[in-house]
Amino acid sequence: MSKKFYFNAFEMNCPVHQSPGLWAHPKDRAWQYKDLEYWTDLAKILEEGIFSAIFIADTIGYYDVYKGNVSPAIKEAVQIPLNDPLQIAAPVAQATKHIGIGVTASTTFEHPYTFARRIATADHYTKGRVGWNVVTSQFDSGARNIGKARLPEHDLRYEIADEYLEVIYKLLEGSWEDDAVVRDREKRIFADPDKVHEIGHKGKYFEVPGIGLTEPSPQRTPVLFQAGTSETGKEFSAKHAEAVFISTSKKQELKEYVADIRKRVADNGREKILVFALITIVVDETDEKAYSKLEEYQSYISTEGALTLLSGWTGFDLSHYKLSDSADNIKINVDASSSFANALTHDSGTIQDIAKWVGIGGPGPAFVGSAKKVADELQEWVKDTDVDGFNISYVVAHETFKDIVKYLVPELQRRGVYPTSYNEGTLREKLFGYSKLPDTHPAAKYRDIEKVKKEEAKQQRFEADLKNLTAVHP
Repeated sequence: MSKKFYFNAFEMNCPVHQSPGLWAHPKDRAWQYKDLEYWTDLAKILEEGIFSAIFIADTIGYYDVYKGNVSPAIKEAVQIPLNDPLQIAAPVAQATKHIGIGVTASTTFEHPYTFARRIATADHYTKGRVGWNVVTSQFDSGARNIGKARLPEHDLRYEIADEYLEVIYKLLEGSWEDDAVVRDREKRIFADPDKVHEIGHKGKYFEVPGIGLTEPSPQRTPVLFQAGTSETGKEFSAKHAEAVFISTSKKQELKEYVADIRKRVADNGREKILVFALITIVVDETDEKAYSKLEEYQSYISTEGALTLLSGWTGFDLSHYKLSDSADNIKINVDASSSFANALTHDSGTIQDIAKWVGIGGPGPAFVGSAKKVADELQEWVKDTDVDGFNISYVVAHETFKDIVKYLVPELQRRGVYPTSYNEGTLREKLFGYSKLPDTHPAAKYRDIEKVKKEEAKQQRFEADLKNLTAVHP
């Protein structure tokens, strides 16, 4: 029997995520993104289909590479207007019982001390069903709006993110002991001060001396997602991530990525990582109906919207080319989003062709047909690549996911390759069978924060002595 695999819904808190122009489809609900009912209705649909999580993308900044300004993005609603994803977690959890909520948040735009409180609060309010997609951001437009000329260069962003996560681990794993909160009414002690510790962090990029603000949440640290596909990004994922997300239209590239990231995880002394691949699904009762639906969807694609997305992902202004020019002309800015830029190796012919391809669900393969046909293809991809599941991009909200739940999920369940129920507990328990990060994860060493502080102080004294010695004997 083929191994079981999992679905996440790939969403964003905006009118257009990765199907530019489809906001104009008469059945599309994405314009209601600002209403809680949009999200709670979606969550209920997904929970009926035993989706593991709603994976909510985000970015700080906007698409202003195409034509050198933000006007095309505003006109086409390309990921703008854009609301905060973290605020979706609590209402979704209240409306459902099981589905996880994966929220994207950048290590570049918020200090780890304040973010640790926000993500821990979400973990409390969802009873441990929250995940964090760790990103370092990609748009200089975001940096300019917080007073910086541009983002730090690509590898430096990951270096900063590595220390950022160290601070998060110290705050969420080590500051408050498991039994710090005693709630002793007779002694009038809510929490034992001796079991709440200052983390004493003094690093290259952050200085956080004090205690964490929140008591331990159900997972302490949320489930960690990451989507880096550059060498630096993959090393970061192998060290920290529990689940990774890749965009590629080619099966062989996915197979090589899965094998590579699993080896890197093992080299880091860790045991488990889940790999999710970006896809789009258009499914109906028959192949004919599904392809007819796809053709209807394609009639709504905005070419300008697709080129706005592509220009932002690659860091290269595609308005300089004709639609009839070869897609081989697309260049990749080294500081652009590698996870998406790497997907643009699609053998698509012209710029027009690649815009049409991206216009339905973004830079991933599209599976179109009856439930039987799509199920066959998904099983083949899982068998050939060893991928663990799929992040599914919608075309029309919420029709895409309704169709998947109605037609495809029952077929996959009949084949025994898709869950028929949820495991109980937190998101980490549902995905892995345990609630806290395992001892093999780098976060585990920060649980004894007093020991860590002593070791760090010793290392700092050694480095100071070495510096003084070098100054005397250059």
